[in-house]
This record gives sequence, C-alpha cells and structure tokens, in this order.
Amino acid sequence: MEPEAPAGQAPAAASKLSEAVGAALQDPRRQRRLVLVIVCVALFLDNMLYMVIVPIVPYYVHSASEKPTLTSKVCVTTLPPPTPANASADTVNTSESSTAAMPARSTAQPQYPTDNEDVKIGVLFASKAILQLLVNPLSGTFIDRMSYDLPLLMGLGVLFASTVMFAFAEDYATLFAARSLQGLGSAFADTSGIAMIADKYPEEPERSRALGLALAFISFGSLVAPPFGGFLHKFVGKTAPFLVLAMVSLLDALLLLVVVKPFSAAARARANLPVGTPIHRLMLDPYIAVVAGALTTCNIPLAFLEPTIATWMEHTMAASEWDAGIAWLPAFVPHVLGVYLTVRLAARYPHLQWLYGAFGLAVIGASSCLVPACRSFAPLVVSLCGLCFGIALVDTALLPTLAFLVDVRHVSVYGSVYAIADISYCVAYALGPIVAGHIVHSLGFEQLSLVMGLANLLYAPVLLLLRNVGRLKRSRSERDVLLDEPPQGLYDAVRLRERPLSDREGAPRSPSGPFDACEDDYDYYTRS
Repeated sequence: MEPEAPAGQAPAAASKLSEAVGAALQDPRRQRRLVLVIVCVALFLDNMLYMVIVPIVPYYVHSASEKPTLTSKVCVTTLPPPTPANASADTVNTSESSTAAMPARSTAQPQYPTDNEDVKIGVLFASKAILQLLVNPLSGTFIDRMSYDLPLLMGLGVLFASTVMFAFAEDYATLFAARSLQGLGSAFADTSGIAMIADKYPEEPERSRALGLALAFISFGSLVAPPFGGFLHKFVGKTAPFLVLAMVSLLDALLLLVVVKPFSAAARARANLPVGTPIHRLMLDPYIAVVAGALTTCNIPLAFLEPTIATWMEHTMAASEWDAGIAWLPAFVPHVLGVYLTVRLAARYPHLQWLYGAFGLAVIGASSCLVPACRSFAPLVVSLCGLCFGIALVDTALLPTLAFLVDVRHVSVYGSVYAIADISYCVAYALGPIVAGHIVHSLGFEQLSLVMGLANLLYAPVLLLLRNVGRLKRSRSERDVLLDEPPQGLYDAVRLRERPLSDREGAPRSPSGPFDACEDDYDYYTRS
C-alpha cells in the first residue's frame, strides 16, 4: 500500500504546485519582479544580438567577396560597430583575432578594406540604429495606446525573426535586412520594456534601482557578446550563436505570455484607458528636451571612439590586436559601480539627480580629452573606464528623471517619453560608424576627442536648468485616493497633479523654474 501512495500523491502535488505558481503570479510584488526579469532578459538579448555579429562579419564579408569572382580581395579587417554604454567595442578585435585562423586566410593575403567596403560595413552597423531612430516616434505612440505588454511581445517576436535571419544569411543584402529588422524589434522591445519598468515601479528609490538593474543587463550583454559569438562560430558553427539567442527570445516571449497575459480581458481593458501625452508635445517640454540632449551628448564619445580607437592605438602605441581587444574590458566594472553609486545617492538625495548627471558629463568630457594624451596602455584603460563611469552616472540619473517629469507635468504613461530617450541614443550610434572615420581622416583623432570632450564639459552646466525639478511634488494616484491601494502599474498609476504653490487668483501652479519665460508658449502648443 505504501509504494502506491507516492503515485497517488503525484497529481495532488502537481495541483498544489500549479496553485502556488498561480498565486505567485497574482501577487503584485512578485509579478512585477517577474516583469523586471523579462524586461532585463529582453534588453540583454537585444544587446547580445547587437554585438554578437562583430567577430562573424569578416567571415560573411569574405564569403560575399568570393562569390562574384575568385580573384576578388578578401576583406577581413573591419571597423567595430557602436555599442551601448560600457560595451566593449574593442573587445571586437579580440574576437576578430579568433577569426584569423580561418581557412580564408590561407587562400588570400589579408588586405585592408577598400573605401567602398568601409562604407558598406559602416552602413551595416548603423542600419539598426537608423531604422530604430525612424520607427521610435511611431512605436512610442503605439505603446501609449496599446499598453506595454503587447508591444514588448511584438518586439521579442521581431527580434526572434531577425536572429533566425542572421543565422541563415549568406550575403550582404540578407545581413542588412536582418540588422535593420533588429532595429524595428528594438524600437518596440527596448522602449516598451523600459516604460514597463517605470510603470511597475512608480516610486523612488525602487524605480531608480530597477532601471539601474536594466542598464547593468545592457552592459553585460554588450560585453559578453563578442567572445560568445566568436567562440560558438569557431567551434560549433556560424549558425550556433544566433540559434541560441533565438531560443532565448522565444523563451522570454513565452514567459511574458504566462506572466502578463497580453491577450487577456484585462489587457484589452487597459487599452481603453486614457492615452498619454503625444510625443510631439513631450518634445516641446523644455525639461525633457534638456534631458534628451544630455543623453545624446554623453553617448557621442563612446559611439565615435569605438570605430576609430583601435587604429589610433596601433599607430600611437604599436598596440597588438590583443591590446586593442582588452582595452575596453575593464570598463564594465566602473560602469556597474557608477550605476550602483547613482542608485544609492538617489535614494538618499533624490532632488540632486541633475547634479549626478552633470558630474557624469564632466567626467566624460575630461576622460575624452585625456584619451589622445595617452601614450601607453594603462593610462588609456583608465581614461576609458572614466568614460564608461560617467555614462553610467548620466544614464542612471536621467532615465528616472524622464519618468518623474512625465508624472508631474503630463500623464503617467511612459511609452513616448522613453521613445524620446531611445531616439537620443540612436542619434549618436547611427552617426558613429559612418561619420567617425571620415572625421578622423579629415581632422585627426586628437581633434575629434577634444571636440567631444569639450561638448560634454559645456553641456554639464545646462543641467542646472533641472535643479528645480526636485521641488515638483508627486501626488497620489486615483487608485490610491479611491481604493487606498498602492499603484499596480500598467496604467493604474495615472496620477493627479499636485502643485504646492498658487497664483494670484488662487489657482494651483508649479514651482518657479528656469523655463517660466517659455511656459506660455509651451501651453499654447499643447492646447493646439
């Protein structure tokens, strides 16, 4: 009798497990933690796919150049693509060195890319950011109207299709289509994911902590992608890294379906809730414009240095491929340290977010100006670490500030405002692979670094215009007032504006700020 008991208890145990999982999914706190995991995996996946093709591109270029004619030149040396903050672009060269033993090297002499090949490679690397830049205004509006879960699912689906296309690409045209398709998926997945985090975590310091964790996943994905892709490509096959990433995207999409249920009746009801402020009106908000300018300015040095610094190291300090490859690797540690430090400071002094961002811009500017002065490997690594540390300060301080500005000045719907943030990033990374090389050939690497450093140093005082943002008070949501329950996210946190000051007629108004002179024009455009 006793041996039969475990068999009889198996269905009951499975039922209890199912009930426990269902109860865990219904708990708001556990659900938003699972949502955070889903979003972090999606961001990690996007940046893995962004960088994993770097060590594999020489193989595709060689294959494509051999197909038309047997006497065509073999192009193996390429410009590295732009990567997100803290990503190791020169890690690319480490992975590229692993491709040096490919059979193609034994059949032809390696040659530097021609001008035409340089342009093709630069356009390939920039195509993702260019398409993402074009789609973001539309995706932000779509996310505001459809909530965050369905666009995130769509983005994961497009990333899955892009990854599979990469796996079986055989020519440049297919690579270009796959890279551009990734930009389309990123416009939905990245924007809706960050917006979902801001909505699920409406209060500080939890919001800054969650967004900081997302930035850490972005950094980690960009760092491990080149060695991951190079290793699997060399020892397993060219399709292996892409098929692994495709499986990860599929599993993440399935988890999203289980946890959030984007096709449920509750999801359809969310689509009927009031929509957020249109993206063109958010762009007219002077505070949001200042933040967007800071995000673009702080990422320009990284986007422009990555495609050019390897050649400069070779000419200046006779650096080998190994030296150029590991130059960016230590930068991951200060980037994570910058995220952690900003989150801790924001928890204690939330009204000083603008100061953390300004300090980060100053660090970026100083580091960028010091790069041309480095004549050995160690000082260069220190400068690059300072660059990534400053970018972490700016991103971690200003991304939550965008959500806060929407909370106190607009409707608490975050799709469009984070589409603006994504546009700010894409401007830098769309120009970097195409423009940086031409600037270096025309003006020189030293002049490029100095101009970018001075731009960051000059923009740092502009963040003083955000110093009064901390005086704006966040009010309780309608759900808090009526039901005395905490906001659950996904449009439950549509807040009432609470303004502590009054005008001459007794009507409430916002605290005075540096943009009071242009508020009348802003109100005119938002009413029209």
